[in-house]
Amino acid sequence: MGLHLPEAIRLHARERGSFAALTSEGSTVRYAELDSRSNRIARALLAAAPAGSRIGFLARTRNAAGEILVGAAKAGLVTVPLNWRLAVPELTAVAQDAELTFLLAEPEFRTAADAVRAAMPDVRLVVIGPSADDAVPAYENWLAAHPDDDPGRGTDADADEVFLQIYTSGTTGVPKGVLLTHGNFYADTTELEEYLWEAGSVALNALPMFHIGGLGWLRVALTAGANSLMFPDFTPDTAAETIEREGVTHAFLVPSVLHMLTELPGIEKRDFSRLALITYGSAPITPALLRRSMSLFSCHFMGKYGLTEGGGTVTQLPPEDHEADGPRQYLLKSVGRPRRGVDVVIADTVTGRPVPAGTPGEIRIRSRHNTPGYWNRPEETAALYDADGLLRTGDGGFLDADGYLFLTDRIKDMIVSGGENVYPAEVESALAEHPAVSEAAVIGVPHEVWGEAVTAMVVLRKGVVRPTEQELIDFTKSRIASYKKPRGVHFVDELPRNPNGKVLKRELRAGIK
Repeated sequence: MGLHLPEAIRLHARERGSFAALTSEGSTVRYAELDSRSNRIARALLAAAPAGSRIGFLARTRNAAGEILVGAAKAGLVTVPLNWRLAVPELTAVAQDAELTFLLAEPEFRTAADAVRAAMPDVRLVVIGPSADDAVPAYENWLAAHPDDDPGRGTDADADEVFLQIYTSGTTGVPKGVLLTHGNFYADTTELEEYLWEAGSVALNALPMFHIGGLGWLRVALTAGANSLMFPDFTPDTAAETIEREGVTHAFLVPSVLHMLTELPGIEKRDFSRLALITYGSAPITPALLRRSMSLFSCHFMGKYGLTEGGGTVTQLPPEDHEADGPRQYLLKSVGRPRRGVDVVIADTVTGRPVPAGTPGEIRIRSRHNTPGYWNRPEETAALYDADGLLRTGDGGFLDADGYLFLTDRIKDMIVSGGENVYPAEVESALAEHPAVSEAAVIGVPHEVWGEAVTAMVVLRKGVVRPTEQELIDFTKSRIASYKKPRGVHFVDELPRNPNGKVLKRELRAGIK
């Protein structure tokens, strides 16, 4: 049993309408108000957009993003969250690919919104805030002009209806629109119970609304009836202050954010006693960082592995599997076991056949959360699934005898050095154990003898004695096989990342050619 997102909002409006649903920058929308406002959004959109239309929005993580997501779902329309970090030509190309009919944009993104309209003159625009243009309605005026009766979409009967089109981050090429249905995004009772929600829970959402992480976390919190504390402008200082001041009980934090928080001066003096659970994911985490985070926050931790095409979470490592030491501490290197209703198969990268436990291969999944495909890309959709209907993730990993999944790395990032396969994540984890190392990323660099040379990019911790390149190489030799050790180490100030915290290894490779 569970609820689709629009149904959850309707239920909470009836049963706990005075409870906070969305809070941002001192403004709170309660569940009864969210129900009413999302109904107005639905009616306003239906007055201008035909069934099946794509509704784009350019907005930071604020209350309006949640209202628009729910409103479009109630109208039976498809929401397309746009990545405001893209260059204007890139963003315009995405809008054209999505065939938008309507666009809602915050004032700071007006230049990008106008560029979209210049390329697509039929697109209707609403400014989420005051509008300096009489021809373009302001958000609140636009809402007030429409009734708040519920169109009634987003129920069990609409489970197979697409309501989200999320564009991949484009780290490996042109972004593709991943289609997700209400059924893909559905939260069941078991999933909600796993998060340890209680009455009055406050869920910090500091993730962008154009990625599955931020949208998925919003969906879980709203379905559970929690207050989503929307955080539009992340800095470590303000995040730590907000968690303490607002009594945050739940947070989804990517590893790069956990790293910044653990490095923040004076962080150990903060009062995080109300924190019940930190969920982490979207990028690999090292056991060293995980241990530091567990020690700092002293709350439950839950690890997640997933991807947009898989509708979010594929596997999870529950709180009881987070042991800082002892015989089960090796599980800190794992991303857990498949969530209920998900089958994970490790396939040989050449034959596609399943491999035995402990053998690395490509992670493939079967799940009701899997996307029906990419928007207007039949060939890419066909290539996404194998002959057995399993979704090809492109991620490498292995399952142990107990069914725990361990990531090795993206298949394309595997290094072949001297005829041996080297998985970067394993080398990165070894380097992260050195007390002077803050972060590390490992890539393969062409080498005339070895084929590829294992090469590490290392960010040092502030205030430490700088180790030599050879010292770090020797440090890894006691932890991993000799053929896996770095043959070169480059010290860098920071690692390039996408908005979801994943290291952009193609940029690292380009920087040392």
